[in-house]
Amino acid sequence: MEAHRRHDWLLHAVEQRLREALAVLHVTINEEKSRRVKSQRGVWRPWYTPMRKKRTALLRKLKEILRRYESQPVDRVVDLINPMLRGWVRYFAVGDSHRCFGFIKDWVEKKVRRHLRRARKRKGFGWKRWSRRWLYDPVGLFHNYRVSRPQPKVLPAREVP
Repeated sequence: MEAHRRHDWLLHAVEQRLREALAVLHVTINEEKSRRVKSQRGVWRPWYTPMRKKRTALLRKLKEILRRYESQPVDRVVDLINPMLRGWVRYFAVGDSHRCFGFIKDWVEKKVRRHLRRARKRKGFGWKRWSRRWLYDPVGLFHNYRVSRPQPKVLPAREVP
């Protein structure tokens, strides 16, 4: 850990050199997309999280499907939104996306509950009527909102003759 702190100057020097090289090409770094955070171990690392604009675009697409297929059975709606959710989550599954994924998961679950409520002409969201397990297992709603941490590649050990 001290070795990393001792070489912090190198990180700043490389960043400065990169900015100079990009300036020659008339290219600027998008600071909003290139944020860095200090990890719990005290090491600076890139901060990957979906931009609000991308999250909003996904929610708009999902909302459009839910509106268009309002009169359809919930199984059909789930079959339409699952591939979108799966692809979006896999694309953003690296980094610090857990907060955003939690928001999306809750939003989708609430909308599916509303769909069920309207189809069955009930009141409320059915928090007691339809458990989360029921939404994810029998209905088949996508629920694998896991953030993956990239693992360093390990070279195979060389055999000693």
